[in-house]
Amino acid sequence: QVRLVEYGGRMVQSGGSLRLSCVVSGTDFSSAAMGWSRQAPGQQRESIAQISSGGMTMYADSVKGRFTVSRNNAMYTVYLQMTSLKPEDTAVYYCTLRESDSSNRVVSWGQGTQVTVSS
Repeated sequence: QVRLVEYGGRMVQSGGSLRLSCVVSGTDFSSAAMGWSRQAPGQQRESIAQISSGGMTMYADSVKGRFTVSRNNAMYTVYLQMTSLKPEDTAVYYCTLRESDSSNRVVSWGQGTQVTVSS
């Protein structure tokens, strides 16, 4: 059974930085297409970052240049480094496992971790 567990969400001041971690089990992590999504209050969930099994990355325009997704296959962990945080980044952040590198379909979600950016 695939399990994704996020860590690192907390309250941070505007302009600050934060790193989220997601530990993955129950799948061949080195072949997994991973990503991060978020859902702000009253808004739809949005995909913000993706990383392929080979380490290629993609970002939503809203976070490009501020957020960096990375992975450590030996640790079965994917990271989201967030800098220059803004109040509009406040959301629940979810780690995601996609069907494949060539698919956007999410097949597994973490439980989410809350990030709150105060102004």
